[in-house]
Amino acid sequence: MEYTQLGRTGLKVSRLVLGTMNFGGLTDEADSHAIMDAAHDAGINFFDTANIYGTGEHKGLTEEIVGSWFARGGGRRDRTVLATKGYGNMTPDGSPWNTSVWPNDNKLSALNIRRSVEASLKRLGTDHIDVYQFHHVDRQTPFEEIWQAMDVLVRQGKVLYVGTSNFPGYKIAQGNEVAARTGRLGLVSEQCLYNLAERRAELEVIPAAQEYGVGIIPWSPLHQGLLGGALRKEREGSGARTKGGRSAAGLADPAVRTRVQAYEDLLAEHGLEPGEAALAWLLTRPGVTGPIVGPRTAEQLASAVRAVELELGGEVLAGLEEIFPGPGPAPEAFAW
Repeated sequence: MEYTQLGRTGLKVSRLVLGTMNFGGLTDEADSHAIMDAAHDAGINFFDTANIYGTGEHKGLTEEIVGSWFARGGGRRDRTVLATKGYGNMTPDGSPWNTSVWPNDNKLSALNIRRSVEASLKRLGTDHIDVYQFHHVDRQTPFEEIWQAMDVLVRQGKVLYVGTSNFPGYKIAQGNEVAARTGRLGLVSEQCLYNLAERRAELEVIPAAQEYGVGIIPWSPLHQGLLGGALRKEREGSGARTKGGRSAAGLADPAVRTRVQAYEDLLAEHGLEPGEAALAWLLTRPGVTGPIVGPRTAEQLASAVRAVELELGGEVLAGLEEIFPGPGPAPEAFAW
């Protein structure tokens, strides 16, 4: 496994991040524990979760499963850089983002931040969170209030670093400017949607992150399976559909199918597995700390680990750029 610094910090993390969103839903507790053990065996030390992960009836189940794995001892917690998130509504019948059964049960008020951190610590069975991430922007709460809440948690030793997820570039800049004015470290990571098929983050989010020394942690690196050999699997009848029966992202669109076929043909010509190549491409991108991989099985984890050692040649990189062109830098992408 290769390691890098998380943004501008001194914290060393693996180039792959173990995503746990499937734990408790598609993957039961025993298999989840086995996957986490296999991740450590492969050298992955960076685990990502969130307070709302689990099932609709049991939000928080994923954190509980990670906590039960930590409780098995053997240095599991000490060897893990633990990241979780807060923002969403934890009630079973509430939308995680926009509604709340009670007025202060979601978003980023100082009150909800404190409550969310305390609840996550209890579910995770630990005394601190290494990277606490805001799962979404809160347009009503000023960063002055957010940083005041985080200051208390940092002084208490309950949180070490602060990151974001799904933030636009201007909010990354705003958060770090407010932090800088008061001598705080500020935001150190941003978890965003970024992959070969979805490159809009290159317009504003990634440049802002690079400017402020914020590490990029891409989520959905295979774009809901689209980049993982979706057409080949469809032909083989081996899983181009999600659990809900939907085709991998966008395959119903003929233009998308044509592009994905060109992608799979290019990689087949060079003897490369699509999913591994998609991860390897992300590892070449400026500002990327490491993509989040969310394996449902140990075999999927092993495939992701192989991507770290995969070197894509110039011909492959050029071909990928032709098939999935980026938007270009801002403002030139939309102005002169």
